[in-house]
Amino acid sequence: MSNRDSTEISIRDDMIRLGQLLKLASLVEDGVEAAEVIRNGLVQVNGEIEERRGRQLHAGDTVTVNGETVRIAAP
Repeated sequence: MSNRDSTEISIRDDMIRLGQLLKLASLVEDGVEAAEVIRNGLVQVNGEIEERRGRQLHAGDTVTVNGETVRIAAP
């Protein structure tokens, strides 16, 4: 993964839940769409498909949806 293929997203706290991150990073429009892409297996966390909307993410984790990757930065 090169820098041009990913975006860094800063979070305020030590962790953020997957559904919240998808909205914050504008990878989805709303919570309904977040649930749908997760349910359909279209979301990868650190290179593995993730099916839990409430998955806790921390600094350094990467999330990929439809070929777009974001990396979580420390608060």
